[in-house]
Amino acid sequence: HRAVAMSASPLNPEQRQPKPATEHTIAANHRVLETLPFADQRSFENATRGFIATLDPLKITRSDGKPTFDLSGFNFLQGEAPDSVNPSMWRQAQLNTLYNGLFEITDGLYQVRAFDIANMTLMRGNEGWIIVDPLTSAESASAALKLANEHLGERPVTGVIITHSHVDHFGGILGVVSHDDVNSGRVAVVAPEHFIDESLSENVLAGNAMNRRATYMYGNLLPPGPEGFVTTGLGAPVSMGSTGIVVPNDSIRQTGETRTVDGIEIEFQMTPGTEAPAEFVFYLPQFKALCMAEITSHHLHNVYTPRGAQVRDALGWASQINESIERFGGRLDIQFASHHWPIWGRADALQYLSKQRDLYKFIHDQTLRLANKGYTKEEIAERVTLPDSLGMEFYNRDYYGTVHHNTRAVFVKYLGYFDGNPATLFAHPPSTVGGRYVAAMGGADAVVAIAREAFDQGDYRWSAELLNHIMASEPQHPAARALLADALEQLGYQAESGPWRNFFLCGALELREGTPETGSMFTASEGVAQGMPLANLFQMLAVRVIPEQVDGLTLQINICLDDAEDWLLVLENCVLHGFPGRRAESADATIASNALPFKRLMLGLAEADALIAEDQLQITGARSAIDQLLGSMDAFPRRFPIVTPRPE
Repeated sequence: HRAVAMSASPLNPEQRQPKPATEHTIAANHRVLETLPFADQRSFENATRGFIATLDPLKITRSDGKPTFDLSGFNFLQGEAPDSVNPSMWRQAQLNTLYNGLFEITDGLYQVRAFDIANMTLMRGNEGWIIVDPLTSAESASAALKLANEHLGERPVTGVIITHSHVDHFGGILGVVSHDDVNSGRVAVVAPEHFIDESLSENVLAGNAMNRRATYMYGNLLPPGPEGFVTTGLGAPVSMGSTGIVVPNDSIRQTGETRTVDGIEIEFQMTPGTEAPAEFVFYLPQFKALCMAEITSHHLHNVYTPRGAQVRDALGWASQINESIERFGGRLDIQFASHHWPIWGRADALQYLSKQRDLYKFIHDQTLRLANKGYTKEEIAERVTLPDSLGMEFYNRDYYGTVHHNTRAVFVKYLGYFDGNPATLFAHPPSTVGGRYVAAMGGADAVVAIAREAFDQGDYRWSAELLNHIMASEPQHPAARALLADALEQLGYQAESGPWRNFFLCGALELREGTPETGSMFTASEGVAQGMPLANLFQMLAVRVIPEQVDGLTLQINICLDDAEDWLLVLENCVLHGFPGRRAESADATIASNALPFKRLMLGLAEADALIAEDQLQITGARSAIDQLLGSMDAFPRRFPIVTPRPE
C-alpha cells in the first residue's frame, strides 16, 4: 500500500519543546497532596508481599532482538512526585511498575506482575502449570513462564484459563502453548461463552480505530519520564510484541459450573456485559482464593473506555460484584485479579469488594437521579463526586476510568448521545462549525488571543476548547497549534487518570510533531489469522467493502475447504455476506483450499498467485471475480490524526 500523508508538518523547534508545569498546575497538584491519605501504605505492603524474583533489567525482546517490553527506563519513579505529575497518579505508577516480577500469593498460586499491563497467574497442578490470562504478547508470556520455571521448577503447561475477551488477557497465548497443544486436547483452554466472537468483534471489526486511539490512551508514543509517560493506571506499559488467538476447547456458560484442570478445582461465576462482553470470575477452594478477573481492580475502571468500546453496564457491574460477595465471601481468604496486587484476609477483601461494588452503583444511581431532573451528560459529569467513604480509598481513585467520563457513559447507556435539545439533533460536523465559530470571533488570531488569556489564568479546558475550533478549520495555524499543545500538556500534568494524561500528552505531541507519513496499514497478524473462525473473517471483510467500487455489482463465490465447512460468499447491494454450508451452482468462481491459506489470502497476508504456485489454492471460474472482490476492500492506515483533521 502507498504511504499516506497524515497531518500538518512539525512546529518550529522552540514550539515543539515540552514545557514545565505552570504555577496553576503546581498548585493543583499540591492540593491533591493535601487532600488524600498518602500515609496509608497498605497497597505498598500488599504489592511487595511474596516477592520471589524478577529480571534485571526487565527488558523483553523478540527473536530478532527488537524490544517488546522495557522497564529499564523507569527508575525516575523513585522518590516524590515532580511538579509535572499528579501525586496520586505518581503513587499508582510506583505500585504498577516498581514492584515487578514473580510473586507467591500462597503455596501453589503465583503471579508474574509488570511484565505487561496485566498479570499472568500460575497455579501448580498435579502435572504442570495452569496459566490464567497469558498477557498481551507471546514474548511477555514466554518470559513470565520462563521466570516461574527457573525459580519454582520446570513444569509443562497443562491448562490455560482466559478470564475475558480483552487482548491483554489472551494475546500472548502462543508464548505458552501451541495450536496443536489445544487442538489435540493436550492443554485445556477454558474461556467464557462467546469469547471468540467478542474478542474478534472488539479487536478486529473496529480494530484499527481502537488500536489508533489505544496508542494515545496507553501512551505508546510517549517516552517514559516526568514530562512523558508515567503509567497506564491499569498496570505497567503495554507489551508491543506478537499477538495471537486460539479457539478454546472448553467454554463456561453458566454460573456455578465447575472444572477440575490438572487436579485444581475451579468454580465459575459468569459476569458478561460488565467490564467485558464475555467474562467470568472464579473461586479456587484449594487456595480459598477468589480471582475477580478485571471486575475489581485497584482503581475506578472504565464504564466507557476512551480507546473506544461498547458502553458497559455499571448497574450490572455492581450486581456482579455483589453476587461474588454473596457466593464466595464466606469462603475466601485471598482476593486477587488480573491486574494489580492481591488482598489477604477475609475482612479486608470483603471491605474492598463492597466499596468497589458501591463505587459503580453510586455512579450509576447518581447519574440517573440527575438525568431524571433534566441535566445533560456534560452537566452531570460536573456535579457527581464520590462521598469520602468511597473516594478516599486509593483503590477507588480515577487512575483508569474517571467519575467524570463514567457518568457520561451511564447517561449514554440509558439515553444515548442525544441530549434532547433539538438544536443539537442535526448539528454541523466540527470542520464546518469550527470555521464559523472562528469567523464569528474575529478570525484565528483573535481566538488565539482569547485562548492565551485563558491559558495565563490557568483555565486550560476553555483554552483547549477555543483552539480546537481553529484546528477543525485551520490546522496549519502555528500559534494555535502551539498554544493548544501547551494547554493539553498542562491538563495532562494535572490528570489523576493514566489514560487522560496519556491522551492529553499524545495530543500535544501530535500538534507539535505532526503525524508522520506511514505505509503501514492495519491487518490481522499471522497468529490471529490462525485462530480466527471463518464467520468472524467474513464479518471483518464486510466492513472493508468500498460501496462506490461495487455499486451495481453482484458476485457469488464458492469457498470449498478441505479442513472446514464450505461457505458461499455473496456480494450484492454493496453488502458482503458469508453463508455457511451453502454452494451456488452458477457461482462466478470457486476457491478450493485449506482454511488457513484461504484466510491468509483474504487478510492480505499472502498473494493468490503465490498460493496457487505452492499448490495451496485453486481457483476455477472467473478469476476476475476474486480480483474484483479483493480490489473492493478498503485499507486502513494505522496512524491517522486525532487532534488535527483527517485529510480528505
